[in-house]
Amino acid sequence: MAQLINGKQISADMRAEMAEECRKLQAEKGITPGLAVIIVGEDPASQVYVRNKKKACEEIGFYSETYELPAETSQKQLEGLVDELNANPKIHGILVQLPLPAHLDSNAILLHIDPKKDVDAFHPTNVGHIMIGDYTFLPCTPAGVMELLKRSGVSVSGKNCVVVGRSNIVGKPQAMLLLQANGTVTIAHSKTPDLGAVTRTADVLVVAVGRAGMITGDMVKEGAVVIDVGMNRNAEGKLCGDVDFASVEPKVSFITPVPGGVGPMTITMLMRNTLTAAERYGKN
Repeated sequence: MAQLINGKQISADMRAEMAEECRKLQAEKGITPGLAVIIVGEDPASQVYVRNKKKACEEIGFYSETYELPAETSQKQLEGLVDELNANPKIHGILVQLPLPAHLDSNAILLHIDPKKDVDAFHPTNVGHIMIGDYTFLPCTPAGVMELLKRSGVSVSGKNCVVVGRSNIVGKPQAMLLLQANGTVTIAHSKTPDLGAVTRTADVLVVAVGRAGMITGDMVKEGAVVIDVGMNRNAEGKLCGDVDFASVEPKVSFITPVPGGVGPMTITMLMRNTLTAAERYGKN
């Protein structure tokens, strides 16, 4: 039987550590980490995420501002708000909640954010730093995966690692982080022939494709470590991952549940990036 990687507990531990760091930063430098979150329109899932981010800020002791803009907000208006936040010394991190309404250019907005305040690590400058291993911020979900592995005592060094998924948000940066931790990395995706033959080579398998139950027990090898980034609803409307937990769990050594695995870590790593930005405030 696999050992469950408890993302809720690891996240709680990290938030307690950050709260102490926040108090120290306030006492020594008079700086309170500040996060601004912008949401455009009324996407229900986005609204939940934004509320959770605000709650996390309160829990750790950060200052936060939330901007809820109408769906008809123009590109110029949104870019103007980002410019104001770039110049605001109380704000150390800026996050624009995606997806944006279709008439807005997401890439142009992300480019508008000062890379020093880009706590999602989506700006091309920060992506480039991640590629060469010289980074300040890491994308929140891949960074959360690495913390889960580290705090569960799982070493990546020398292991065969397979990432299923190639998105700019999870798959690609996840592969880079595993590579930098000395894993031997394969990226698989929807066009990979005989996906099971690839996933069965994995000592560490990270799945981030957004398809419920895609990875089944016959697609993993005995004793593998399985990290399920997926967040889906099955036919009964129940929250589930990309991994068929029932058939995979008996075969592997470690596995993340859904919910309660990777999910709690994403906002926690956003807080980590915001704290880092505040600590580096005023530096080049």
